[in-house]
Amino acid sequence: MRDIQNIFCIGRNYAQHAKELGNEVPSSPILFTKPTNALALADGQTLSYPNGKGEIHHELEIVLKIGSAKGSTHVDERVVEMALGIDLTLRDMQSELKKKGHPWERAKGFRNSAIVTPFWAFPGVEAIETVLFSLQKNGETLQEGKSTDMLFNFQRVLDECEQAFGLSEGDVIYTGTPEGVGPISDGDVFTLLWDGQEKGSFKVSM
Repeated sequence: MRDIQNIFCIGRNYAQHAKELGNEVPSSPILFTKPTNALALADGQTLSYPNGKGEIHHELEIVLKIGSAKGSTHVDERVVEMALGIDLTLRDMQSELKKKGHPWERAKGFRNSAIVTPFWAFPGVEAIETVLFSLQKNGETLQEGKSTDMLFNFQRVLDECEQAFGLSEGDVIYTGTPEGVGPISDGDVFTLLWDGQEKGSFKVSM
């Protein structure tokens, strides 16, 4: 995790997720960032979160890691590894910030809000199109999806991040969450699965 340079995120990249929050389905990718201080590894550890700031929602995502293939713009050449991640959101705070027209960072960038499993080799876009990824809370499946459910595919997401921020080796992209987001609570145990296989887990302390 020490080699991660920047954390870029895509908002509302699954239509049903946008609808469940009462948001418009976007016509172009919504981009935001998180500080690297927000990173936490889903290696079975207990992660601490604040009380008294409203609900904190889990958002399961595919995470892409950029390699050093300079001069190439194709996903299969620029992305070297992938993981599953959770983008945590202070939902009540985010709603208030949006009402005021303020940036989201305070609701998105708090400590331990960018959870990620260990990375593994990226097999290419086509190889994962039919693979189901999912999130369990205390053994119950809450979120699941496939990369083909995204409004903006990996190539579009990479192109948007490259144009907006520039991409360098070690940057990671959280590519958006499917429907089923909801609050975390003290004592919850979350498990992140790829094709039915556990890739990481963590326990919540509040």
